[in-house]
Amino acid sequence: MPIVKVIEVIASSDKSFDDAVVQCVDEVSKTIHNIDSVYIKDFKVHVKNGKPVSYGIICKVSFRVDAANR
Repeated sequence: MPIVKVIEVIASSDKSFDDAVVQCVDEVSKTIHNIDSVYIKDFKVHVKNGKPVSYGIICKVSFRVDAANR
């Protein structure tokens, strides 16, 4: 039976929420393999002078644990 682990990650982008998700997956993929899904838990926008300057997300990343690493 596969084991799935979940970690919570904070990511941001100066472009969009979509790009923040891409940044999250790109960064997590450097050390975690077998990523199955990303659940967006919360959104945040930083505003400066009345305009959005960055988009942040708090997300849960699910991945399968390799049988050899258990």
